[in-house]
Amino acid sequence: MPYTAVPARKERSRSADDPPGQPTVPYIASWTAESRPPAHIVNRPGGRGIAYADETLHDRDRHGVLWYRSVFRPRQGRPKFGTVHAARQRRTMRKLLCQVCAGPADRNDDGVLWLLGDDRDDWPGWPEEMGATHPPVCLRCAALSVRMCPFLRRGGHVAVRVRDPRPAGVVGALYASGPAGPVPVGQVLLPWGDVRMPWVLASQMAMGLRGCTFVDLEAELASAGIDMRALRPG
Repeated sequence: MPYTAVPARKERSRSADDPPGQPTVPYIASWTAESRPPAHIVNRPGGRGIAYADETLHDRDRHGVLWYRSVFRPRQGRPKFGTVHAARQRRTMRKLLCQVCAGPADRNDDGVLWLLGDDRDDWPGWPEEMGATHPPVCLRCAALSVRMCPFLRRGGHVAVRVRDPRPAGVVGALYASGPAGPVPVGQVLLPWGDVRMPWVLASQMAMGLRGCTFVDLEAELASAGIDMRALRPG
């Protein structure tokens, strides 16, 4: 079944590194100091997709997918809550880390913990087979997120345990060959093996969610000895 991407959430909780009175900046968020001019994209010889003009071995993953180049300067400048840092998002997905604090995501017998937007009644079996672009969370950051994230407060949320999360593909800019070089044609979610993958500049990893179980987050927090009402940022 093809995967459907759900945009990464802009979690707003706190971490111990944040000054008092300041919102937590999620680990996967970008900072203004991490902005960089776009690299020069060219056609690969023989019409085999896109490449960087000055490409190195580190620019592609083991699948041969070209990735957006990321500057790593966290906590420098101002946080860009609406922009996901490509390298940090990919790291949290691959290692199943919390998207907020970068510690291990919570896992029990039912699987790894994900926070999703409210239920999708237009999708039979949702969120089974969803291609999520937002990483999982730990219990503490889940509790803070549902209290402090405006999106989750307004739109509702569900907590899901995922027994079999697997990297499923990438989200990125799809290019087409043009007379003066590659031309971007839109954002796409592509599974591994898609014939268009050589023409994608990846910016996020998509995780396929299989074996999903809805859980009661407050009950899980209580079982872990975490009082959501008493929890304080930092």
